[in-house]
Amino acid sequence: MSLPESFRETLNLPVIASPMFLVSGPELVIEACKAGIVGTFPALNQRTSEGFESWLIEIQTALQAYEEETGRKAAPFGVNLIVHASNPRLAADLEICKRHKVPLIITSLGAVPDVVKQVHAYGGLVFHDVATVRHAQKAAQADVDGLIAVCAGAGGHAGVLNPFAFVSEIRQFFNGTLVLAGCLSTGRDVATAQVMGADMAYMGTRFISTQESQAVAEYKQMIVDSSAADIAYTSEISGISANFLKPSLSAAGLDPNTGKPLDAEVVTAKKELNLGEELTAPKEGASAWKSIWSAGQGVGAVHSIPCVSELISQLHEEYVEATVEYAQISREYMFKPVGRA
Repeated sequence: MSLPESFRETLNLPVIASPMFLVSGPELVIEACKAGIVGTFPALNQRTSEGFESWLIEIQTALQAYEEETGRKAAPFGVNLIVHASNPRLAADLEICKRHKVPLIITSLGAVPDVVKQVHAYGGLVFHDVATVRHAQKAAQADVDGLIAVCAGAGGHAGVLNPFAFVSEIRQFFNGTLVLAGCLSTGRDVATAQVMGADMAYMGTRFISTQESQAVAEYKQMIVDSSAADIAYTSEISGISANFLKPSLSAAGLDPNTGKPLDAEVVTAKKELNLGEELTAPKEGASAWKSIWSAGQGVGAVHSIPCVSELISQLHEEYVEATVEYAQISREYMFKPVGRA
C-alpha cells in the first residue's frame, strides 16, 4: 500500500470525494476535510480564475480556523485541473495553485510532465485520472504521484474496464498511490477496493446527494430514487462516453437509453447550446440542458441525503465492520494446508 505521508497523518478513511462538475464547491470540500477525507473540486466550477482563487482562500481560511479551534489536523484538499490545450485557463489556474500551495492537484485529459514538475516544486502531489492501461502507463512516465483508475460504471466520463483487471494491470508497473473509481458508495466498497490492491477509494455519486453538494434538490432526489438500471452510458451528450441518469435524459427530450434527440427541434437546440462543453460555464438560456445529470451505477446504494459529516461517519462504521468481517473470514483459511499431501 502506498499513501503519501500527509494523507497517513490526517485521514480517518482512505477516501477522496471526487471533483464533480457543477456539484463540488467549498462547503462540500471543507466539511469533507474536517471529517477526515480528501475533499476536491474542479477549478472550472468557478467562471473565472479570480473566482477560483476566492474559493481557495475560503477553503484554506475555514480549515485553518478548524485546526486552531480543535487542535486537530484537517485532511488535505485538492483541485482538479483540465490540462488539455483546449483549456484557456490552465496557466492562470496553475499559477494560483502554486501561489496557495494546493496540497493535491488532480489532472485530467493528459498527463503533462511540466505540470507535474511545477506542482512538485512547491511540495504538492499530482494524481491523474485514467480510463485505460495505456493512459496509466503514460501518466506513470510523467512521474505522477498517484493514478485514479476510472472503471466501468463510474459517474461522468467513465472507462469500460472491470476494476479487477484494471487494478491488477496497473500494479504490474506502478507502485505509487492507486485510487479506485467506479460504483463505490459504501464503507464496504472502500474496504473492498483496498483488498483488491488499491490504496484509496474515489467517491463521487454518493457525495452528490449530500446537504453540502451544489446539486439542485431534484438532482439529489433522482439519485436516491434510482438504481443501476437507471444509468445510461452514451457519447451523445458530450462526444465522450459517460454515464447519465436516464430520467434526466427523458426530461430533456432525449432517448433515455441512447441519449439521442427524439425530434428535430431538440437536435437544433443541442447544437446551438453546445451541450456538454465542460471548459466554460453553461450559456445563458441553457438551463434545460443543465438538468441532464450524471451519476454512476452505484446509485442503487444511495438512500438518503445526509450532511457530509454524517455520511463519512456512516462510511467509517461500514468500513470497520467490513474489515473486521474479512479478517474473521480470512483467518478460517489462513492456516489450512494447500495442495496435495
